[in-house]
Amino acid sequence: MREKVLGVWHEISWNEYREHVHVVAMALLSLGIQRGDAVSILSSNVPEWLYCDIATLSLGCITVGIYTTNSPEEVAYIVSHSESRVLFVEDEEQLDKWLQTREDIPQLKIVVVYDMKGLRHFQDPLVMSFDEILELGREEVAKNSGLFDEIWPKVRPEDPALIVYTSGTTGAPKGAVISHHNITWTNRSLVEANDAYEGDEILSFLPLCHVAERNITTFSSMTCGWVINFSENLETVPENIREVSPHTFFAVPRYWEKFYSSIILQMKESTWLEKLVFSWAIRVGDVVSTLRLDKKEIPFLWKAQYALAEFLVFRNLKQMLGLDRGEYMLSGGAPIAPGILKFFHSVGLPIREVYGQTEDTGPTSIHQGDDIKLGTVGKPMPGIEVKIADDGEILVRGPNVFQGYYKDPALTAEYIRDGWLHSGDVGEFDDEGNLKITDRKKDIIITSGGKNVTPQYIENKLKFSPYINDAVIIGDERKYLTALIMIDKENVTQHAQDNRIPFTTYKSLCQREEIIDLIQKEVDSVNRTLAQVEAIKKFRLITVELTSEDAEMTATMKLKRKYVSERFKDLIEDMY
Repeated sequence: MREKVLGVWHEISWNEYREHVHVVAMALLSLGIQRGDAVSILSSNVPEWLYCDIATLSLGCITVGIYTTNSPEEVAYIVSHSESRVLFVEDEEQLDKWLQTREDIPQLKIVVVYDMKGLRHFQDPLVMSFDEILELGREEVAKNSGLFDEIWPKVRPEDPALIVYTSGTTGAPKGAVISHHNITWTNRSLVEANDAYEGDEILSFLPLCHVAERNITTFSSMTCGWVINFSENLETVPENIREVSPHTFFAVPRYWEKFYSSIILQMKESTWLEKLVFSWAIRVGDVVSTLRLDKKEIPFLWKAQYALAEFLVFRNLKQMLGLDRGEYMLSGGAPIAPGILKFFHSVGLPIREVYGQTEDTGPTSIHQGDDIKLGTVGKPMPGIEVKIADDGEILVRGPNVFQGYYKDPALTAEYIRDGWLHSGDVGEFDDEGNLKITDRKKDIIITSGGKNVTPQYIENKLKFSPYINDAVIIGDERKYLTALIMIDKENVTQHAQDNRIPFTTYKSLCQREEIIDLIQKEVDSVNRTLAQVEAIKKFRLITVELTSEDAEMTATMKLKRKYVSERFKDLIEDMY
């Protein structure tokens, strides 16, 4: 693995990785941590996350990841509910969350801080630095160097490994219990579905407490021998991608949408000749990628044109993104517009889509090899059974299905019935066996006229616009559909500057008539592709800049329909 410190990438070998895991595990044992205990980690993606995670699992204990965007109250709930005995935190900011709520989590035995910057003179009997943990662990290794190798082989496949807390739309977060067998089987199945190569490089930047990033960074890397590169922070991800040029790259749709919009807007600033060449190259790429996806022979003339397009346009474009070595690229965690995927296929970046959820350890289905059909999420993973219930709900059965919700047998029985996991998603199979997701079962809109509408389909069309970050379609038991739209701040700001539209704040930008007209044109463009019952009659812009730290948005940058509808109910009512 590699991490960037003071502008320089530092390498960590597999032997060093293993040694850190050994030392941390011995330190945990010396602190009285026993098999089955839970250990929480509250940090962004750093090597220490992996050391502590694998050390915990090696002892037969359970790792609980916590988002750095969680509030102090949410942190306290997760640590308390999981009965964690140890809490690893990244820095002073995350330590403060424990300090504010320590009275609510009395079972916590010790808090360990990775980065002690700003805490040099801080003293607390329950707080240790990570360096102190390493020193303690080395002392324990010196006393009994063979103990660790006696313990880890005793961990059983059926033992719980992770409790992954997912934010519910109502009530407290629920903890999904995932076993060692769930993890190992799932990651071997991922390798069976798509070839992976030892030594390939990845960039780790999405939260490690999310099951998808956990698989890619921690478990698939161990399975395949990948080199993990940790991004400095979310703001430096584009720069870090260019520096690393990863072979394998997983991102949520928002990142692919940003890549797409940055290319389109950059071309708007180009000369007329550059625009002409780019448009020609995209047309050629579209024809060739369509033939490839349809598994048809590509005529020599088109091959020749594509080679020229690659030389003149696509090669530079991929280098600009940092994906010139990209071989295994995935989009998951949320739906993505097929048009976005088609664009990247056209320029020679064949992104595959993966679908799943925490409760089946990440993946249910995935585009496998060259078997890619856009508009679907591919075929079920090898060894997984998927069927469609009478009401259209997707049901899953296989070794990847989780053990249940921690301390909630009633909720577990609701989601797992007769061995089948009820996903909560509605979908269908096409005639080639590819799974197509319609929407979340609870999100399907029934208008006052009795028409069923799938909002996700319309929202994806809106997000294809470079000026729209996200959208929520409203219309359940209403006469017509409306939308709450969140603008793409960067691209709309650039548009305002280019067109000399004055504004001072994000709110004032959203309130400018010129910006509302800009978004209206994007909505009108989408409406022309929709049936009359699906057309968006009115919209309002969300004038608050929402981030993953807000309750209305998930850590993977999806708007939460219920929370958004509640917070902006006055805006919604104004449209009716």
